[in-house]
Amino acid sequence: MSFLFFAYLLAGVLGLYALLIALGWGFQERLIFQTSRDLYRDPSFYGWPFEEVLVPAAGGRTHAWFLPLEQARGVVIFSHGNAGNIADRLESIDLLRSLGFSVLAYDYGGYGRSTGAPSEQRCYADIEAMWRFLTEAKGIPADKIVLFGRSLGGGATAHLAARVRPAAVVLESTFLSMPAVAQDVYPWFPARWIVRHRFPNQENIRRVTAPLMIVHSREDRIVPFRHGLGLYEAANEPKTFLEIRGAHQNGFAASKDIYLKGWEDFLAPILPRNLH
Repeated sequence: MSFLFFAYLLAGVLGLYALLIALGWGFQERLIFQTSRDLYRDPSFYGWPFEEVLVPAAGGRTHAWFLPLEQARGVVIFSHGNAGNIADRLESIDLLRSLGFSVLAYDYGGYGRSTGAPSEQRCYADIEAMWRFLTEAKGIPADKIVLFGRSLGGGATAHLAARVRPAAVVLESTFLSMPAVAQDVYPWFPARWIVRHRFPNQENIRRVTAPLMIVHSREDRIVPFRHGLGLYEAANEPKTFLEIRGAHQNGFAASKDIYLKGWEDFLAPILPRNLH
């Protein structure tokens, strides 16, 4: 009797575990890409001039805002994290503008006004479309463009940075790969083996030749600090590591003074401020 009981119990546990694996496989897009279509504000909220951008990408269209700044030292392509959309990133855009940069902030497929659905490949197509927009439509030289990705956006940024030669690259709160961070978040689950969207950032970073800055916080509980260190160790020179404080979602704000100084120290020799 006890043998049958334990056999049924084991079968139930294994069945539940198999169900969880199936759900993880089927619903991982909802976990990785936490999309929002609601553009509840735009740059006019702060009175900034901007251009609406809508360009073809992967059979769909990628939506972006281009915010020009007078006497800009360069342009930042800003790839945001996995939740919300560009309407949530005006404060980050403000920091980039305070550093003297024009900004091109865009949404991945399925976010905001970008058509289609999100995926790893669509993220790559979106940032490639942004690069073409700046270099071809706007005629901006590659050596005036900074690629900046935060969290998930670091995956898109690392992909593009391995294939083009911008002025500089900044990866903030970025993971070694999606399977690696999924395993950290769900250590009791075979997450590493069921994640379809790989984002092999550690592999891509080895092919980046532009000056690189890695930004990470020891207090990050979503993407542990070791991921930032691993990316830094895998990267080519010239490279810089900027340690900030604060949680995954708000480290840049919690460390504002350190954060802005780190950016300025990194970029001053590459793209000096235009003082005229």
